[in-house]
Amino acid sequence: MVNIKIITLNRWASVLYLYTYMGNKLVPKSMRILNEIRFDNLRGDLFGGVTAAIIALPMALAFGVASGAGPAAGLYGAVLVGLFAALFGGTPTLISEPTGPMTVVMTAVIANLMATNPEQGMAMAFTVVMMAGVFQMIFGALKLGKYVTLMPYTVISGFMTGIGIILIILQIGPMLGHATPSGGVLGTIQSLPDLVASIDPAEAGLALSTLALILVFPRRLSRLMPPQLIALVLGTLVSILVLGQMDIRRIGEIPAGLPSLQLPVFTPEQWRLMVVDALVLAVLGGIDALLTSVIAESLTRKEHSSDKELVGQGMGNLASGLFGGIPGAGATMGTVVNIQTGGRTALSGLTRALILLVVVLWAGGLTAHIPMAVLAGIALKVGLDIIDWSFLKRAHRVSFKAAMIMYGVIGLTVFVDLITAVAIGVFVANLLTIERLCKLQSQSVKAIKHPSGADDLSRDEQEVLERTNGRILLFYLGGPLIFGLAKAISRQHAVLPEHQVLILDFTQVPVLGVSSALALEKMVLEDLQAGRSVFIVGAEGDVKARLDRLGVTAAIPADQLFTDRRAALVQAEALLDASAPREPVSEERSVVV
Repeated sequence: MVNIKIITLNRWASVLYLYTYMGNKLVPKSMRILNEIRFDNLRGDLFGGVTAAIIALPMALAFGVASGAGPAAGLYGAVLVGLFAALFGGTPTLISEPTGPMTVVMTAVIANLMATNPEQGMAMAFTVVMMAGVFQMIFGALKLGKYVTLMPYTVISGFMTGIGIILIILQIGPMLGHATPSGGVLGTIQSLPDLVASIDPAEAGLALSTLALILVFPRRLSRLMPPQLIALVLGTLVSILVLGQMDIRRIGEIPAGLPSLQLPVFTPEQWRLMVVDALVLAVLGGIDALLTSVIAESLTRKEHSSDKELVGQGMGNLASGLFGGIPGAGATMGTVVNIQTGGRTALSGLTRALILLVVVLWAGGLTAHIPMAVLAGIALKVGLDIIDWSFLKRAHRVSFKAAMIMYGVIGLTVFVDLITAVAIGVFVANLLTIERLCKLQSQSVKAIKHPSGADDLSRDEQEVLERTNGRILLFYLGGPLIFGLAKAISRQHAVLPEHQVLILDFTQVPVLGVSSALALEKMVLEDLQAGRSVFIVGAEGDVKARLDRLGVTAAIPADQLFTDRRAALVQAEALLDASAPREPVSEERSVVV
């Protein structure tokens, strides 16, 4: 029986509530198509959605301008990514919209494609956004959500900090009263002397005032009114009322109405150019969204579905690219504010998207007078927030190697590209981790011949080794045998002393890697060819299956495969006793006195 609670709403709200409530109860989470939409927290969800929309408006405009696609593209992305992710995602309270990291990558994509093909570069950029959405949906369908965030924190911290630095550098031109120089980060750095020499005092003052207002705005008041919106309104009013006679760059009027459809544009040659950019956007967007989902889960104590969230994010980015919007992902600030102001279901995200849609349809003219410098100040504050200041301050104290990885990823992100930074960072971090694990794990690989040093053995087992006087070699294996231990196993075998029986103890081995299995196979075959007996103990499940596939167990008699180590030692001792040559009786002892 399903308990149905009918709340006092209008007829349609009651029907929707009953439908959603019953659907959520009767359909397993993994099979639900829509996100969790309920009407039992109507006030909280509506208030959370309105607040998130107020925060999203200035951010969407700033990111649209920063990306090079224009303020309208930022608004379209905020509406479409937020709408589809709220409808089909897997985190009820997640707010999805254009974010700093996605904007930085999109900026590089647009600049690169426009330089390659000025006529179709922008259409190709939106095609990249569509492809990124498709890749994200594929990731979700293949259930790769749990792997997306399996990345060392040093790498995540490094590339997020690098993205924050890029966003800050790209705002230097607009803050000083100029368009962003061509050439991205390096172009801006090279143009710094010219930018500073020809600074526009009015626009620089607007940008710095915007940044200062957001920085000093009381935290306790930010829940009631976001400082970004206040800075946007005040900066615009000052530019009109005080600086109205000056030539200040403004974003211009955003075309009202629905965006036009952007059909995919590419040839086979362009495909190869765009697919890497799309993969970078897809992976970065997935990481950004899922990390924010983890934050939302910790705040609401409500589990999210990573794979479903990837599908929702992919649908949102696909729709955004189709209608000329920039890509987006889960936004930490919007999500946290949504939860803090009462949002508990995806209804809050839908409310936010609908409010922004009203702005796109009917209030586009209100944005015409917004100064570019004010948007640059807002975007610069986002860059400052993206930088992982907490870990930067103490990374060198936590681990010197970790700090070097983080600094290396920051440098590669800023001066090379994101995909190279992440690939090299993950490779180096995993290499160091494997080395550390192998050093630790190699201590549990022991060659035991005598009771001394056999603390892990019982008294009966030690007595067997004592009686056999080194003729039995017990090769004790503990923990997962990953590929890095193959060298340790081979090294141990190379220096093994003479023995007549080899016992391989897999009792404490949950995982047997291919490299380690091949090293053990070589050990077994060499002993068998030398005429020694080989016993295997405790090989079960995946470990036994791996040995079976290599043919190791088939080369050993069935009566020499054991589940108990003591029984194997006793049997090995009996085998040695049976094969030992009997001493001839001397004549002196045979004389009867």
